[in-house]
Amino acid sequence: MVVRETCVAIWDVLHPAVMAQPQREDWLQIADIFLQSCNFPNCVSAIDGKHIRVKKPIRSGSQFFNYKKYFSFVLFAVCDANYCFRYIDVGSYGSSSDSAVLGHSAFGQMLNNNELDLPGNTTLPGTTYPAMPFVFVGDEAFALGEHLMRPYFIRGLSIARRVFNYRLTRARRVVECAFGILANKWSFLHSPIHLKLETAISAVKAACVLHNFVRVRDGFNFEDSLSHSLESPNPSGVRGTRHGAAVRDHFTAYFYHHMGRYHGNWKPSKFMLIYILLMKRLFKY
Repeated sequence: MVVRETCVAIWDVLHPAVMAQPQREDWLQIADIFLQSCNFPNCVSAIDGKHIRVKKPIRSGSQFFNYKKYFSFVLFAVCDANYCFRYIDVGSYGSSSDSAVLGHSAFGQMLNNNELDLPGNTTLPGTTYPAMPFVFVGDEAFALGEHLMRPYFIRGLSIARRVFNYRLTRARRVVECAFGILANKWSFLHSPIHLKLETAISAVKAACVLHNFVRVRDGFNFEDSLSHSLESPNPSGVRGTRHGAAVRDHFTAYFYHHMGRYHGNWKPSKFMLIYILLMKRLFKY
């Protein structure tokens, strides 16, 4: 009872202070940092979901049994370029996909209803046309949309699409880093949580707001760990919208044709060359 009441109190006090819903000016500041650190313009956050191991909840059947063959619930997070969580949804069934968790979350409903107060469309740096929307970036588990970018399928990629996947992966990795920092700071996430389900959810929520509190207090310039023990939900093929595909194609053309002029004589980094070579070897291009 002490653990549960303490975690609830931490969440109630810190949530409005360190995880308040961003306003239009906040989204613009986040996008500026993504452009500087990840070379991805008009990006307002990275999204992902992670499994939190728990003991089997009472009378839950197979709802919390995930594809990795253990019991869990999902921590879904929206993360900025400073590895701070801007929104979290905790407690969805471990058997749920990332796309389903997003669709049922308050954040996903606000995204679909255009209620997030995102900035209006604007041109990308170094261009005059077209005006592009501000977007979130995620992995293959999410459906493509006007404000949600996912990578192209791996097989049969052109050079331009490989460049886009590299840029998106570079931006999306911040949420993976944030999960790693979270788990390494609050080590109870490295093993199954032996608490009642409601208390376990409260503990994870408290850890997330404490993560933000510590990040703001200590600053953002320190070496962050990329490793974490939280498992990703099973990626599932989900369909996107045609408008979302058109937005992604515009980003692809921009990265391939305009980034060189905007950033000088663009040359692929060692990371990108290694990424492309690994993809070639893995899928025998």
